[in-house]
Amino acid sequence: MTKGSFHFLTWILMNAKISDLMMHPVMTATPHQTIGHLKEVMRENSSSCMPVVDTENRPVGIITASDMLDDHPDNSPVSAHMNKQVYTVPQYNDASMAARIMRNHRIHHVVVTHEQEVVGIISSYDLLKLVENHRFVMKNPPTESSKGGKRLQ
Repeated sequence: MTKGSFHFLTWILMNAKISDLMMHPVMTATPHQTIGHLKEVMRENSSSCMPVVDTENRPVGIITASDMLDDHPDNSPVSAHMNKQVYTVPQYNDASMAARIMRNHRIHHVVVTHEQEVVGIISSYDLLKLVENHRFVMKNPPTESSKGGKRLQ
């Protein structure tokens, strides 16, 4: 990757908003639902994760397909197997914030919120699609300086 292409990718991530990339509406689970029910819903919808919410639609956990790889009884509650550490990001933040959270915590999904309620989810694949499709076209691309060919930082 050249230095120019790195700056271009950084520019894309800094200007894309999470609300433009997130999956919404998002399916959610509740702590008392069973693993068996959740497996079926996730399989039917080709979903690899679901936020777990309380009665006010606030995130209390997240469960991913990898959380269900072990042989859990189908009648066990989601709360017994969900990850209680949920990383969230407000929907109007830049995509770079979600990318930073994913990289720093080595995760692939971040729950998107608005006023602390779950409104969507963004995955590492959503960020890859952004780069792959060049979904956001630069309006004012960076220009090289006339002196020395490098842009001031």
